[in-house]
Amino acid sequence: MTQTATTEPPKAKTPEPCAIVIFGAFGDLTKRLVVPAIYNLGCEKILPEKIALIGVDLAEGDAAGWAKHLRTMLDSFVGNASSEFDVDHIDDAVWQGLASRMDYVRGDITKPDLYHALGAALDKAGFGQGNVIFYFAIGDRFFAPVAAQLGQAGLTKQEDGKFWRRVVVEKPFGHDVTSARALNASLLETLAEDQIFRIDHFLGKETVQSIMAFRFANGMFEPIWNRDRIDHVQITASEVVGVEARGKFYEQTGALRDMVPNHLFTLLAMVAMEPPTTFDATGIRNRKADVFAAMPALKVTDAVRGQYAAGTVKGVPSKAYREEPDVGPQSAVETYVALRVEIDSWRWAGVPFYLRTGKHMTDRLTEIAIRFKPAPLSSFQTTAVDATAANWLVLHIQPEEGISLHFDVKRPGPDVALAGVRMDFAYKDFFAHEPNIGYETLLYDVMIGDATLFNRADMVENAWRVVQPVLDGWAAGGEPELYASGAAGPAGADALLADDGGHVWRDLRPK
Repeated sequence: MTQTATTEPPKAKTPEPCAIVIFGAFGDLTKRLVVPAIYNLGCEKILPEKIALIGVDLAEGDAAGWAKHLRTMLDSFVGNASSEFDVDHIDDAVWQGLASRMDYVRGDITKPDLYHALGAALDKAGFGQGNVIFYFAIGDRFFAPVAAQLGQAGLTKQEDGKFWRRVVVEKPFGHDVTSARALNASLLETLAEDQIFRIDHFLGKETVQSIMAFRFANGMFEPIWNRDRIDHVQITASEVVGVEARGKFYEQTGALRDMVPNHLFTLLAMVAMEPPTTFDATGIRNRKADVFAAMPALKVTDAVRGQYAAGTVKGVPSKAYREEPDVGPQSAVETYVALRVEIDSWRWAGVPFYLRTGKHMTDRLTEIAIRFKPAPLSSFQTTAVDATAANWLVLHIQPEEGISLHFDVKRPGPDVALAGVRMDFAYKDFFAHEPNIGYETLLYDVMIGDATLFNRADMVENAWRVVQPVLDGWAAGGEPELYASGAAGPAGADALLADDGGHVWRDLRPK
């Protein structure tokens, strides 16, 4: 494939000076994702000219110790292709620039004294009356209490035109529809909706962001992007890793809560949304919210839950989920889920969206595959052609980012015979690779106040509304269907599609 036109991307504007306060400073999320993303932004020279990083945690330490701990973690990622932060070296100048702006506040995040000390640290850094991002890299049970403490201490109070205060909340945004509504209500007691940035690192992936550009910038696709020409859509997020050391978390969460209302529904919304009237945060989020509102609540028969048994993943013997640390020997928690979702709108009426996600599966793959309806065979009545290959448009998100189109051509020779072929576009073939773990774009957007890639309260609550009947049904009893580690999932997932028009899941092996 050749590139027909090139334009230099516009230079990103430098954000206003700000402080970033990270609750959970010594936590895994901070070390693996948040600070590496800030470092990458520093390498790209799009951090504010004046910035402060303030860590908050209960662990013993000071600013120098926190900085040393983070640098050790960054160094451990160098040359480690399995880490999301994949770099060949650490730029000492960039790192020293960040380390020199670090401070650390030790204390109990449930106690008011901590917030007085945090206020003093902000004053010391020159941001007592300045822009501040509060990043909640902590357990979700602390989201509401910490937001309340910040409000009571006056730290989330902002002055229009002078300075702003913003809060970044990690998933999960609740565990069901009731808790999601309660969390939103609690946050909104001390914060305005436009101060809350519910972050989902999936939305930082280039291919995910490109879905809207691909759809709405290319006139050849939008006219066929509807029920008239699309047969069904498959959205897959499969992993080869198991639960590993996250047994306590997974026993409380499971695959559906962990992946569906946030990651997979977000991908669905970007595929299914109507064209926005404007490409700003309000216009785009309104159209995505319309998709969630148009999704009928699922029935238990629309879902399949599975759990991995012992098997072999990529040639490595793997144990069953129930044998993982901190997992009950009779656990009914799902490590796999497949869903049939409908959208009750003019564009999508009658078009099923099939979603699946799981651990210890055949291969690591995230993609959106759009299957078009077959062409009539009337023109081939006098030939040997009795069927056509499936026409697919596939948006590859990971491991390789790109887009592929599958279609039929005539096979060379004297007879009329068809052959299915594939045309590929790969991001790596046209654009320089920049280290990116998915958080860089999102953190930058928080700094400039662009909420386009973040979910609103109504979107979160509607997503939980859709899956709530399935959660209730599974909680009432029953067992997940076992599948061997390294397999593509349980047989029930195949039956879900086969019973719904004879559809078949796509192969999980990346091509």
